[in-house]
Amino acid sequence: MYDVVLLTLGSERDAPGGGCGSGDGCCGGAPQAAGQPAGERTDPTAGQTPTGRPTGGHEQAGGGGHEQAGAEGHGTDQGRCETPRVPVLACADALTARGARVETVVARSEAEVDEVLARLDAPARPDGLTWPDPDSKVRLVVATATDAQLRAVVRRLVRRYAPPPSRRPAELAGNRTVPDLPPIGVLPLDPARGGPHRDLAGQLGLPRDPAAVAAAVLDGGVRRLDLLRNDGGSVTLDGALLGAADDAGRPLHWRGRVEVDDAVLTDGADPILACAIGNAGGYATLDSLPLLTAGDPTDGLVEVAVAVPVPTRSTLGRKKKIRYEVRRARGRAVAVIPRDERVPFLDDGVEGELSRKRSWWTEPGAWAVFTG
Repeated sequence: MYDVVLLTLGSERDAPGGGCGSGDGCCGGAPQAAGQPAGERTDPTAGQTPTGRPTGGHEQAGGGGHEQAGAEGHGTDQGRCETPRVPVLACADALTARGARVETVVARSEAEVDEVLARLDAPARPDGLTWPDPDSKVRLVVATATDAQLRAVVRRLVRRYAPPPSRRPAELAGNRTVPDLPPIGVLPLDPARGGPHRDLAGQLGLPRDPAAVAAAVLDGGVRRLDLLRNDGGSVTLDGALLGAADDAGRPLHWRGRVEVDDAVLTDGADPILACAIGNAGGYATLDSLPLLTAGDPTDGLVEVAVAVPVPTRSTLGRKKKIRYEVRRARGRAVAVIPRDERVPFLDDGVEGELSRKRSWWTEPGAWAVFTG
């Protein structure tokens, strides 16, 4: 029978000097400088910058605007994430009833997350690389209030198992920089996110009931999914939306060069309303403007859309109107080079700012989930 670790990300405030990588607290708050990759740092102004705030009011699965610290606790800012929530306890009971040995862990720092992930390691290799054990009897379930929390765990998996380029083993696929990461059981903590504004679990059709999650972890199949890595040191599971809005929610234009493989969607001359980078099905709509149309986290491709305003004139030529043109492309990699000083963005629901070139590339089938 399996040993199951049921992992919840606790508050960074409970562990000075920590930081699990999902924000102002592992509960899913906004990013702080500590432990954050370059380009994913915010300050107490919650993304208020000279170029505005990250675009909100769009239909996407990553959670939208600024995630509130303490989302895993009770009430607003008073929860400390120390008492397991009811779904966590129910899932633990269901796993135990099936004969699994269950341990619930609250990780309040990246180091504590790493301690849990170390249980998934394979025996020592002759080349000294840390590698996941495909035959491990340990199974991991991550209780997530936001997609940012799930991303924080996957990012630590990548940091643990990605070999240095100088020590790349022969068995690693040519289109990958990481081996097959161990599958994760996902226990959603927000039932509302299974509705119209779905989280990643909702998009993937994963079970949400704690007993069903337990059954999937012990008896279900494994679905391998694409992963977006970027040169800022982070990962993307669902997608990213680059752009800003003013206090009234109106999108602010910015400029930058956007390339998808060999296709140039904009060379920097056009004012950009928004740029969506999709791995799964979120970030598909900005207000009522369709951006991404074919999100598929298993096709090995990233889908990119750039929305630009195009001035037109009425039939009589007397009145200028603005329509929006959406340019789309699919490929293995995307590069965004901002012309503006800072461009706010949301990446899996986490706010950040882009001030220099950022590239995302696809790692086909790199991570996996247990399915029902």
